[in-house]
Amino acid sequence: MKIADPSLVMDPLVTPTGEIIAEMIGKAVGDDANHSLARIVIPTGRSSNLHYHKVTEETYFILKGEAEMQVNGKMIKLIPGQACYLAPGDVHQIHNDGEADLVFLAFCAPAWVPEDSFEVVG
Repeated sequence: MKIADPSLVMDPLVTPTGEIIAEMIGKAVGDDANHSLARIVIPTGRSSNLHYHKVTEETYFILKGEAEMQVNGKMIKLIPGQACYLAPGDVHQIHNDGEADLVFLAFCAPAWVPEDSFEVVG
């Protein structure tokens, strides 16, 4: 058993685009779990890179703020309480164009590892 709390993550990953990723469960933090869970904060005006995963499937669950998502060239909006499933190979980007931080959970199976993230250069 493991109790996961994003406030206990000592060194969250801060990406060059501004995402603050607190990996709570998964291979990236030394767990043996077959899935991973991260709490992600994207400040206003920031976004993830346009990217995809070859193996990992993801589900984003929005906690706070509004997300502008691009998935395979299609634009969608997500609000708190909504989720978006991303299959392996889906090219995606999440952006915060709102007035407050965007906060969401990312569930991944199998557990996310950095080697399965591939940036798409436009």
